[in-house]
Amino acid sequence: MLTIKVLGPGCRNCETLARKTADALEAVAAEYPAADGATIEKVTDHNKYIDYGLMFTSGLVINEKLVSSGRVPTMSELKNWLVEALAHQPA
Repeated sequence: MLTIKVLGPGCRNCETLARKTADALEAVAAEYPAADGATIEKVTDHNKYIDYGLMFTSGLVINEKLVSSGRVPTMSELKNWLVEALAHQPA
């Protein structure tokens, strides 16, 4: 199961990233049933998101790996990261 975390203080970019990630997850789940049940968690505690090495918000973590920081990725990037994470799921 995918675990997805949006890291940041809750700013506009963080909210945009959370919304776009949810949309990308929905699109990916239509093709990849393994994406069903994935969770998206918002992490606003600076002490927690700094543990991921995040220097600039907003950040995105998929399966405990920081994949983006300091910007809002494109929908295409988000979908690609999700599909890649699904491909690396244990069988």
